[in-house]
Amino acid sequence: MMRTFSTVGGQIEQIEKPAPGSWICLSEPTDVELATVSEACDIDLADLRAPLDDEERSRVDVEDNYTMIIVDIPTVEERGGRDWYETIPLSIIIVDDIIITVCMQDTPVLHPFMEGTIRGFNTFMKSRFILQILYRNATMYLRYLRIIDRESDKLELKLRHSMQNREILMLLELSKTLVYFTTSLKSNEIVMEKLNTLSRIRQYPDDQDLLDDVIIENKQAIEMANIYSGVLANMTDAFASVVSNNLNNVMRVFTIISITLSIPTLIFSMYGMNFQEGMLGMPFTGHAWGFAIVIVISLLVSVLVTWFLTRSRMFK
Repeated sequence: MMRTFSTVGGQIEQIEKPAPGSWICLSEPTDVELATVSEACDIDLADLRAPLDDEERSRVDVEDNYTMIIVDIPTVEERGGRDWYETIPLSIIIVDDIIITVCMQDTPVLHPFMEGTIRGFNTFMKSRFILQILYRNATMYLRYLRIIDRESDKLELKLRHSMQNREILMLLELSKTLVYFTTSLKSNEIVMEKLNTLSRIRQYPDDQDLLDDVIIENKQAIEMANIYSGVLANMTDAFASVVSNNLNNVMRVFTIISITLSIPTLIFSMYGMNFQEGMLGMPFTGHAWGFAIVIVISLLVSVLVTWFLTRSRMFK
């Protein structure tokens, strides 16, 4: 989808055709839209297609008539009724009088710009627009990191009484997300450092302060991702041991039950079909209450064995 915006009278408006100082937003673009922008703005079609590859790395490319900046942005993907977080590339291309963004999805990172809710946003100020996108991107990382932290807290409560692998696998999925976030944030940090020395992009007086804020927010996101990643790794190991310990407790109960039931089974199997009067060497065979006495004795022995096993150090 191709949309064009421009700041008119201090307000962001969607226009029909690109004009000087406008912003072309390509979200899930078709081949026709890419070819149209490539021909109209004299941009290499391969560069326009670059962010459509989810493995594209963050970088800054300076060409003869345009500059391309690719950064990784966070995105939400629904799988199995749950939200999972990944990163995808976003390309920002600066031509002489037009700025172009290309992304494989309609990302929420750009929605506030389209809605005009970003303070001080103006499509004519290309360098500030780039920094505002990067700042918005860093804040989105921080927001998703806080959501991941809350999700891990919920999983922790479930894991306290769980013996299933589902919660452990969800923790591993969150850990994988944090690895993606950390890698992407570090790549974005390199891009920001290069922007600080890029002379082609003219900066306004307040842009340096905004760039410093972007770098600070990005570093904070990196630190949070590293902290949460370490916490999740330790939590995964700890609760894997908890699940194993819970399983051992269940096996302990089953073992005690199995040993207890083996006592009457052993006694009854010795008597078997031989519980009859006159049977030599078989106690109580000649007694009128012999069968009842054998049952009572087996029950008493079973209770005694159960009491002993429940207090034995081997089963604690």
